[in-house]
Amino acid sequence: MKDSSYNVQVISPRNFFAFTPLLPSVTCGTVEARSIVEPIRNIVRKKNVDVHYWEAECYRIDAENKKVYCRSNLAGDPNEKEEIIVDYDYLVIATGARSNTFNIPGVAENCHFLKEVEDAQKIRRTIIDSFEKASLPNLSDEERKKILHFVVVGGGPTGVEFAAELHDYVNEDLVKLYPKVKDAVKITLLEATDHILNMFDKRITAFAEDKFQRDGIDVKTGSMVVKVSDKEISTKQVKNGGEVSTMPYGMVVWSTGIGTRPVIMDFMKQVGQVDRRVLATDEWLRVEGTDSIYALGDCATINQRKVMEDIWAIFGKADKDNSGTLTVKEFQEVLDDICERYPQVELYLKSRQMSSLVDLLKYSEGDAVKESVEVNLEEFKLAFSQVDSQMKNLPATAQVAAQQGSYLAQCFNRMEECEQNPEGPLRFRGEGRHRFRPFRYKHFGQFAPLGGEQTAAQLPGDWVSIGQSSQWLWYSVYASKLVSWRTRALVISDWVRRFIFGRDSSGI
Repeated sequence: MKDSSYNVQVISPRNFFAFTPLLPSVTCGTVEARSIVEPIRNIVRKKNVDVHYWEAECYRIDAENKKVYCRSNLAGDPNEKEEIIVDYDYLVIATGARSNTFNIPGVAENCHFLKEVEDAQKIRRTIIDSFEKASLPNLSDEERKKILHFVVVGGGPTGVEFAAELHDYVNEDLVKLYPKVKDAVKITLLEATDHILNMFDKRITAFAEDKFQRDGIDVKTGSMVVKVSDKEISTKQVKNGGEVSTMPYGMVVWSTGIGTRPVIMDFMKQVGQVDRRVLATDEWLRVEGTDSIYALGDCATINQRKVMEDIWAIFGKADKDNSGTLTVKEFQEVLDDICERYPQVELYLKSRQMSSLVDLLKYSEGDAVKESVEVNLEEFKLAFSQVDSQMKNLPATAQVAAQQGSYLAQCFNRMEECEQNPEGPLRFRGEGRHRFRPFRYKHFGQFAPLGGEQTAAQLPGDWVSIGQSSQWLWYSVYASKLVSWRTRALVISDWVRRFIFGRDSSGI
């Protein structure tokens, strides 16, 4: 934010910002934990806006009275938590999410998660402790195999990257230090669907599965976890009659999706969003049912309005002469506003290889449409009947959250200016224009590090690259996305150190 008229209060239970895409690298010592974090006070002191930070945790939001209730556990006695009440004019919720256990017995008690820096540090210590324990002389071979059996649940980008990092850590560093137990190490990746990385191009999915097979990582697709005890993990085959099997393990890392935090669940009840998984916002990131509360990141999703819900209003706006029919010329006058207000329209046109909305009318008419040709409401509805099928939720990634944060800051910076001169699309169900243009996510691609200095990249335009060149692209992109020159220097030095000296195996 750049508008100095705002008084900004940042409240977070952590006094640092963590670059979470590099958490899998922290678990195996490729990157140190302190290298990916930046103190919040370092970030806010460089702003021209009056920004204050308090280390506290929000436990309740009172939307009716515009108050936020927080607790600080820095009072010395952990049982005495100081309560802080904060008034607000505008509230931005960016609490993130917690790991989703799907209420499976034993997951919360026996699994490691990978959402916070502390989680990555705990996993790293557990890996080293497992190797040290397996090296003790009074153990049988079966006990060593159990201790060194690492199970990763979830074949998404985080689970796959952690499995690849762990494989490299074991084969490049730990086998040199623990040669007697190297044959007992096993890595198993469990995925409930038919393939890992199923949100990527099929070429990447196939390459990843083949590479993991060559590397000795046991990929079990179609395996759904049903129970986790302190010694065994039970899985059920999604197909083949639902056969249940168990296997002993030494460590389980759970990476299967996100769940809602308790404070958000309580807030959703207040605003009438009871039967939802995450907070619903409009296209301007404003929480539905409120007028001054915004939400971004993993805790929220945009509830994109359907074209067919407003089809009568759109037709009425375009039909300026109230003739009951719409010419192509009249339609072209609101064409840009329709595309801006409803992004699914543009996606539908691309899927049908149409250059403009006029082509959509031509397609519905079945022949060439001239400016004099008119369509009535029913024909107009027919042309748009399949458009809403292109609606998709945005992925819960750091890339989305970063763009949402930047968009919202720009909106606040230009609040007064856009109040007087609205720049958004037409209000089809009202008068005038929307104050701001709605949020539009621009996808810059996604990476899947697969170990062995090989990364799969899927970039805009369905461009797929797999190999060492993509690994260097991954290094470049992630280094550039870090929040400060300090963290960039630390992470790059960690990468160089790893190339020269290997990863550290100290149990700290």
